[in-house]
Amino acid sequence: MADDVLHAHPEVDATTGEVPDLGASEIQRIRAARRTWRERSDADGPSSRQSRFSTISDLELPAFLTPADKDVRYLEDLGFPGEYPFTRGVQRTMYRGRLWTMRQFAGFGSPEDTNARFRYLLSQGQTGLSTAFDFPTLMGYDSDSPLALGEVGVCGVAVDTLRDMDVLFDRIPLDQVTTSMTINGPAIVLYAFYVALADRRGIPRSRIGGTVQNDCLKEFIAQHAWLVPPRPAMRLVTDMIEFASAETPRWNTVSISGYHIREAGATAAQELAFTLADGIAYVEHAVARGLEVDRFAPRLSFFFDVHSDFFEEICKFRAARRIWARAMRERFGARDPASWKLRTHAQTAGVSLTAQQPYNNVVRVALQAMAAVLGGTQSLHTNSLDETYALPTQEAATIALRTQQIIAHESGAASTIDPLGGSYFVEWLTDELEKQALDYIRRIDEMGGMVAAIEKGFPQREIAASAYRFQRQLERREKTMVGMNDFVMEEGTRKIPLLRIDEATQRRKIDGLRALKSGRGSVAVARSLEAVRRAARGRDNLVEPIVEAALLDATKQEICDVLREVLGTYTDPAEF
Repeated sequence: MADDVLHAHPEVDATTGEVPDLGASEIQRIRAARRTWRERSDADGPSSRQSRFSTISDLELPAFLTPADKDVRYLEDLGFPGEYPFTRGVQRTMYRGRLWTMRQFAGFGSPEDTNARFRYLLSQGQTGLSTAFDFPTLMGYDSDSPLALGEVGVCGVAVDTLRDMDVLFDRIPLDQVTTSMTINGPAIVLYAFYVALADRRGIPRSRIGGTVQNDCLKEFIAQHAWLVPPRPAMRLVTDMIEFASAETPRWNTVSISGYHIREAGATAAQELAFTLADGIAYVEHAVARGLEVDRFAPRLSFFFDVHSDFFEEICKFRAARRIWARAMRERFGARDPASWKLRTHAQTAGVSLTAQQPYNNVVRVALQAMAAVLGGTQSLHTNSLDETYALPTQEAATIALRTQQIIAHESGAASTIDPLGGSYFVEWLTDELEKQALDYIRRIDEMGGMVAAIEKGFPQREIAASAYRFQRQLERREKTMVGMNDFVMEEGTRKIPLLRIDEATQRRKIDGLRALKSGRGSVAVARSLEAVRRAARGRDNLVEPIVEAALLDATKQEICDVLREVLGTYTDPAEF
């Protein structure tokens, strides 16, 4: 039937099955018809709900588009799935071959608490692990530090030692399950803990797989959980890229993250630009180290936010793949097609969730998750409805996981590759986001690259201005958040079950650290920390000395303190 319809179409070449491009005369006919349509619309009088329509990022939108507005260069700008420039996806079969990884973010309390949640989620059909660490861990402090008081296990799991890492992944086969770890400043230490754990369990390093976020640049831009200043931080990232290329080839050593940039208030185009500019900076530093680009680039991955503007988010993913593919091939001369592919994890937008009417968040997350799937993500975390209050309860986390499973198995969204490709609007919006992002990247290049731009405060100022503009739009009700600034319920916030962290967690962690320190070989630990210090002062790769220190039960803070001592500390200049 499909073939009959195809060959019956008068404009289709019966031999090749191709539809020829619209000629100039046809474009003129469309434009004339559109003018007539507008005249009729004007004659009918004003009918718009509002004077201006724009995306959540404030990109103004046309009412509709036609072939006269969007000239699609199919092979140059879209291509086919799994082929350059990867606009339509990085795999040839996409979800027809394999569904995205359902990787729910989890971590709270002690390593024992989080291990139980990991094993529960795996039993419910989750296909990869994603580890959230508490704030002391994110900042490189142990649970017994005065700076950790009241924060141990609260926003993620507390990991201080290799022994904690062993408990965290108890009964989880490291060579069979991929693990993502959301850690940045001290990423080199947590990655070394994971490598050391594989060594201790007798698992070849080449068999472990996963991702460590390790995106120091976005910390200086948005999240502010750093360890050392920007330039020494880039040295740590590059050490990890170099080490992993040789030792853990299945490991993604940088997950270049736009998520936190977007959560800080960036627009979609800013998230796209600053994230890709960060990626360009990591590639430049690794190449300057002497690494062959095709040796490490295939193991770089990305992490994007999925906000509430459905089409803008879909187009953001498509534009990201195209920009990255061209940058890797044309700017860095990568020859391996795997180096051109932007592979990404995605997470629904935490900043879009509201404490008011929290069950509305289930709907928001479902729409955002569908946008991520239609945008072509490789991995996805769906937020839980209760995350504006606390870390997710088990029930809320299950609903979030079921959301992905319903999209995968009931919606039909995974049956056709890039089903919105070719839409005049989708292709136009993909191009618009690409243009805005490339303009930002050009400006960053003119400043001397992303590290220099961060030191000048450029991306920080741009994000602050966008966040302020959006807040004003909410206050003026130019943008609507249902249940918060419109459709408000007088009875106020509905109470829902919350996960509460036992305050005894910190006491138990402190007692455990005290016992570990009294029972370990203090001389051997001191020597191992001195080896880390020597490597930090020189040019030796730091990963292996840190692995050796971990195997001798040196703590995370002891190692991080050495790095702070040698490489320095950092204070945000706050130039806004």
